[in-house]
Amino acid sequence: MKATRLGAAGLAVALLGALVAGTPASAAESSTATDSTATTCVTDPAVPKRQFRAMWIASVTNIDWPSKDSWTAPDQVAKQKAEYLAWLDLAQKLNHNAVVVQVRPTADAFWPSEVEPWSEYLTGVRGQNPGWDPLAFLVEESHKRNLEFHAWMNPYRVSMPAPGGAGADISKLAPNHPVRQHPDWVFAYPPAGVAGSRLYYNPGIPAVREFVQTAMMDAVKRYDIDGVHFDDYFYPYPSGTYQYPDDATFAQYNRGFTDKADWRRDNINLLIQEMNAKIKSVKPWVKFGVSPFGIWRNKSADPNGSDTTGSQSYDIISADTRKWVKEEWIDYIVPQLYWYIGQYPAADYARLVPWWAETVRGTDVQLYIGQADYKSGDPAYGSFWMNPQELSNHLTLNRSYPEVLGNVHFSAVQVRANRLGATDIYAAEHYSRPSLVPAMSQLPSKPLLSPVVIGADRQADGVRLTWRQPADGKGPFGTATSYAIYRFDGAGLADRCDFADASHLVATVRADGDVQSWVDTTATDGAHTYYVTALDRVWNESPASPPRFVR
Repeated sequence: MKATRLGAAGLAVALLGALVAGTPASAAESSTATDSTATTCVTDPAVPKRQFRAMWIASVTNIDWPSKDSWTAPDQVAKQKAEYLAWLDLAQKLNHNAVVVQVRPTADAFWPSEVEPWSEYLTGVRGQNPGWDPLAFLVEESHKRNLEFHAWMNPYRVSMPAPGGAGADISKLAPNHPVRQHPDWVFAYPPAGVAGSRLYYNPGIPAVREFVQTAMMDAVKRYDIDGVHFDDYFYPYPSGTYQYPDDATFAQYNRGFTDKADWRRDNINLLIQEMNAKIKSVKPWVKFGVSPFGIWRNKSADPNGSDTTGSQSYDIISADTRKWVKEEWIDYIVPQLYWYIGQYPAADYARLVPWWAETVRGTDVQLYIGQADYKSGDPAYGSFWMNPQELSNHLTLNRSYPEVLGNVHFSAVQVRANRLGATDIYAAEHYSRPSLVPAMSQLPSKPLLSPVVIGADRQADGVRLTWRQPADGKGPFGTATSYAIYRFDGAGLADRCDFADASHLVATVRADGDVQSWVDTTATDGAHTYYVTALDRVWNESPASPPRFVR
């Protein structure tokens, strides 16, 4: 984006606008419950001004994107692009503000990686060049719609089970796969020959940890992603009574640990801590988040645990998720709370949400909840999931805990399926207005000046607004990455509390050039007053522009 050049008069108007219109949120404020707007203004909880909203778009085994049908399409690339744009259409329809897209599902890549093979899920052939750069397209098209792009990566999974995947057979990996040169880097679990066996990088080998970080950082360095996202695959989930084959690794690389379970957890702790440091050293604004299994530990095993009796990520996959939050090694956490509200002692949604809210309280780690859209309307998961309101009830319960700042839905095909009309219900009750991504005070920022609206004209398809951004990225001022547009009926000045929720927020749009333009196609024939604010790339907001009246 080119720097905007405004004369002294234009700059004066912008600064005057900041004084007249008030400030929705300063560039330094975060979007947590401690905001002054949250404590001094009465807001509508159904239309929060800030809320992270996304769906997971899974590529492994072609769950969501791209479809297997695209492999045989006459124009494979065009088919895959069209499919992705359709997912962005759905995200916009639901007033989402981010997408979480799996771009490294099995130690492979959806971009021309410098160290790993092309993903088989693009062409059906492991290591085959698809003839284009999918990640560049995914990021660019998401940003055009002002959706954050979180690159979902799996650190240690190398293959999926046979017959669809390579299973435990290294010879079936892509010809240029690093594991062919380093077979000692992986283990099969469960053991080769057992149903479901697959390959995993061994988290206990320091060279492996360094390699997977390098592979993922390749995408961070080369693409304009907004976040790096891990799910819950660290050490493999236990299978029967089979043990991980890492005795020799422990003997060689124990770092003084005498308890193997503690050593395994430390291996994953190092992965998380080091990955965050590497991301921030290259691009301090890129967020790092994890979506773990929803139970850290049960209260019966640890007094800090939750009132649950289910499996514990601390023990079964060596993921000390609570520590990651308390140490602030991550920017956000999305526990997969894939259970219903009700009398379910193993893992009641209504018991886990307050536990996670308490866990993040007092930290800089934001809490979003992973929602099980895939269970909604499926009788296999029990009667509670046959209630069309179940998912919407989850989001309603979240409102009681100000630490809950958003939701991510699994997964895109299930969101679109809309079984029982559940998607329509929660979208109408909770996502009826646009919403800004919650800001993060720990990420770098500079103050933004108010935009200057230079035109507001009625035309056949609505009201066209045009504006400019003074001192954009110049000197002590930040760069506007996007803009928020607020509309009020009638003519009159809005006060600070009028911006405290999304009741008047009509759109956010990506910055594009010196003069920005946008058409409000939903404007009625009556009088309206518009305000525009600038947002930096981590969603800190400027003061509002001077009002612009349209009759």
